[in-house]
Amino acid sequence: MGFVVAGAIAVGGAYRLLPPLTAPARLDVHAEYIKYASGRDSIAAYVAYPERADPAPAVLVIHEIFGMSDFVRSATERLAQDGFIALAPDLLTRRGGTPASPDSARRLIASLSPDTITQDLNAGFAFLRGMKVVRADAIGVIGFCWGGGESFRYATNNPSLGAFVVCYGPGPNRADIGRIRARGFGVYADRDGRINQKLFNLDMALHEAHVKYTFKVFPNVGHGFLRTRENPKVADDAWGAIIAFFLANLGK
Repeated sequence: MGFVVAGAIAVGGAYRLLPPLTAPARLDVHAEYIKYASGRDSIAAYVAYPERADPAPAVLVIHEIFGMSDFVRSATERLAQDGFIALAPDLLTRRGGTPASPDSARRLIASLSPDTITQDLNAGFAFLRGMKVVRADAIGVIGFCWGGGESFRYATNNPSLGAFVVCYGPGPNRADIGRIRARGFGVYADRDGRINQKLFNLDMALHEAHVKYTFKVFPNVGHGFLRTRENPKVADDAWGAIIAFFLANLGK
């Protein structure tokens, strides 16, 4: 098990301090909307490229239940500033794209088929893998809220992932956990009882399946704190941990 508390990982009852987070120089970023093929359809996506000469690791970004948003675009650009090519598909493309109303977005999200979501994420993964500027063996995924759960579920469906990050999302079906091959990192909020009540059992199931997953419960924040930035220092600390995890598992 890898439960992270206050900058340490609990391993067999002992605590191992995490290495200090380093803040590499932020890179200039180019971002744009593109479309990529998924079956007979095209999926709209927001992609951000770091200004670098060598091939980069890449990250698929899975949006919240609100669909494509300013926060998702900002998160995508933040990953690019730290050296990753980041691709955020609008998974509501098949429903006409993310609507202006968050309530409408929630209803459309509820209508999506898990198999279609996986198909569209697989197509985004293949799109990244086919880019000459991407290191094909260094692609991860991150998701927020609903997207956090989808990041976890996608890790059960794609053995080629290099790493996955779950931001305050639910775990996958227990029967599917054994299919996870990538290392994972979870970001949770201490005031998020709905998600946290299942963390212990999830951690036990991951341990039994020998999945390498560590997580940290961040203090004095609630669900969605990376978006709301209710506590900017805690949000920045969480982002630092996410970037450090990707750098350690996908490379620079």
